[in-house]
Amino acid sequence: MMVKICGITNREDALAAVEGGAAALGFNFYPRSPRHLTPEKVRRILEAVPAGTWKVGIFVNEPPEAVAAFAAFLGLDVVQLYGESAIPAGLRAWKAVPVGPGFQLSQLAAYAAEAFLLDAPSEDNYGGTGQTFDWSVARGASQKVIIAGGLDEENVAEAIRQARPWGVDACSRLESSPGRKDHGKLARFLKAARSVET
Repeated sequence: MMVKICGITNREDALAAVEGGAAALGFNFYPRSPRHLTPEKVRRILEAVPAGTWKVGIFVNEPPEAVAAFAAFLGLDVVQLYGESAIPAGLRAWKAVPVGPGFQLSQLAAYAAEAFLLDAPSEDNYGGTGQTFDWSVARGASQKVIIAGGLDEENVAEAIRQARPWGVDACSRLESSPGRKDHGKLARFLKAARSVET
């Protein structure tokens, strides 16, 4: 199970996530997010992150050339794209897709992404809402699917059992305040996510 911790804003949280077994860390470059960081600050955090941990940049409605420039500057392993962001050539991309009424897995075929992050829909925010969706709609996807939205230590095992995803992603429910992780919640979430037999 690929486990990603999103909304990392500081070294302490990054290292706690890695020590707990996170495979990937998400860094938010959307200016309106409470977890927004500059590339320079992310670079300082990444100096402490051990090799082998995937560095994922989160972008909203950014042109592909801007995404590619961020990825090159920081050595990002994956770009996670929301909204109308096009997939830059030559980069590993995860496409975020809101799961609203009428969602069908067949919609994913429209994008040439490595994986799809399925998240609860929101009118005002791109991720990090703490809201869940019907995880069972993801079951049987032919593409790699990552479940996000409202996951924590209490529900992640059930989400995995229902969706059978390639990965899970958590952010807001693991925080003590926006952008600051509660290390106890973080550790318990990682343990619960990684303990499920799939």
